[in-house]
Amino acid sequence: MSAEATPSRAKRPVEYEATVTEVRWETHDTATLLLELGPGAGPLDYKAGQFLNIDPHQFRALAHQCAYLQEQKRRKEPPRSYSLASAPHERHVAITVKDEEFIPGVTRYPPLLSPLLVHGRLVGAKLKVTGFMGPYVLPDDVTERTDHVLHVVAGSGAVPNFAIVKDALHRGLKLRHTFLASNKTWGDILYREELAALERAAPDRVRVVHTLTRETDETKYGPQVRKGRVAEALLHELLPDRDTCLVYVCGPAITPWDRRKALETRTPATPRFMEAVLGHLHELGIPDKRIKREAYG
Repeated sequence: MSAEATPSRAKRPVEYEATVTEVRWETHDTATLLLELGPGAGPLDYKAGQFLNIDPHQFRALAHQCAYLQEQKRRKEPPRSYSLASAPHERHVAITVKDEEFIPGVTRYPPLLSPLLVHGRLVGAKLKVTGFMGPYVLPDDVTERTDHVLHVVAGSGAVPNFAIVKDALHRGLKLRHTFLASNKTWGDILYREELAALERAAPDRVRVVHTLTRETDETKYGPQVRKGRVAEALLHELLPDRDTCLVYVCGPAITPWDRRKALETRTPATPRFMEAVLGHLHELGIPDKRIKREAYG
């Protein structure tokens, strides 16, 4: 998952020189980069669910694109933020990057950094990263607040939640995790095998449910794989403990470009995954204080 970087109120981030040790393909357009931050990095102090920043200006291959986009936008291109797919106990820091699409009339500008990270054959390359930031983490007293966390994610929104589940299981937190992932097709699901393995290893702690919006193979559907978008009825089914649960929602939301276009055309911006899910949760009576959200666009 990526987005333009936003300031964090957490401790001051640190710049590291990272070496890409491995690139793992997750789907046809998404890859995980494993980063070695080097012996001089010291102990890595981050929480599962946080992100790091990468400045596109460090790549010579992007110099002309940076200059063009800056002329068009009339501002400097900011660093991009990438959620950590890794948990703190794992050896390598990992980010999972989706090669974002440019859709004429829908997206205003073509993606800048994600195509290079996904397709650039960067194994062995060194790059500067800044981390670690973001409040999309489990609270320190999470087990005093709840025993059930529902993760509702779409596409690359699975990245930070995958890290959160791995971390909670490693630390032995007394939590049940329901992982509800929405994707277009079976082949688009991130960490499909890894999530299934976590569920097999801890069936009393992890339940995985998928929803697919464009899958044409009917044999894929079943109790754990539903057809269509995340609906209120499905959330109702997965949330028998609505007064005590915590819900972590991560996925695409209405962007500033969507809002600007809506103003120009005098039509309301079309709700995306985030707005739809939050609407369903509010209809079910889940208060905002029990919902953690991270949006991208």
